[in-house]
Amino acid sequence: MMSVEAFGITDVGRKRKHNEDAYALDLAEGLFIVADGMGGHAAGEVAAKITVETIGEFIAATRQKEEATWPFRYNHALAFNSNRLAIAIEKANERVMAAVAAQPWLKGMGTTVVAGLLNEEILSLAHVGDSRAYLYRDGELTRLTDDHSWVHEQVAAGILTEEEAKSHPLKNVVTRALGGGPSVSPDLRELTFSPRDLFIFCSDGLTTMLGDEEISEAAAISAEPQKLCRKLVDMANEKGGVDNITVVIVHVPVGATKPEAQTASGAKAPDTKGASEVKTASGVKPVAGGKTGGK
Repeated sequence: MMSVEAFGITDVGRKRKHNEDAYALDLAEGLFIVADGMGGHAAGEVAAKITVETIGEFIAATRQKEEATWPFRYNHALAFNSNRLAIAIEKANERVMAAVAAQPWLKGMGTTVVAGLLNEEILSLAHVGDSRAYLYRDGELTRLTDDHSWVHEQVAAGILTEEEAKSHPLKNVVTRALGGGPSVSPDLRELTFSPRDLFIFCSDGLTTMLGDEEISEAAAISAEPQKLCRKLVDMANEKGGVDNITVVIVHVPVGATKPEAQTASGAKAPDTKGASEVKTASGVKPVAGGKTGGK
């Protein structure tokens, strides 16, 4: 893996009393995660925390261990890292479901997640729900994920326009999330990446307040992760900050070198190196055998 410049920040926003988002960054593993909990009464915070911790633990424990993917079916069309990431999300879902079963007051909790895992050549990207990943390259912002939300499905079907979706009363209803059932299928992508690439991972607390054009304009001003993170959070709060806001930014510098091991759950970040799409898939299912909810 190659060293990157990265930073993450989470903010409660201007309207909420509690922050139910979570994120984690692990430079040694090349892992970065954003989770947006739902359920109220701090239950969403529990789901997001379980998810971030479980994914991090599984990735750290399965380096170069293909047998660790059992009992989940290995998808040979995808890289080992992509399989690890998909299964880590399945295991996180299992833990969220187990927590609900053990503690009835947590009933109804769930979380979205977007996560990336990097090696020397590709970014493995997985997501469930409406937390997003973007790539900013050569002055152009590209959305890498499709929201698992009711309004996105209506937009895709041509029933709603993008503008109508922004103000629709059901805009916060997600159609897939961890905690919604015994199994969850993350959408998976693999991308090659290049020097100067900038990856942005965020909860919908950012994208509800800011359009893609505004995010792109901010990225054009500064590619320095810490500065851009704080700028985007400030912009979202200035426009109302109606939800918790979490942003993780990873920048691939020119002449990146192999990183020193570094782990954080709040401020620094993973490895990267370069992004053109290689493959797309949807989920890794158990050999034996998300959620509809509002936030």
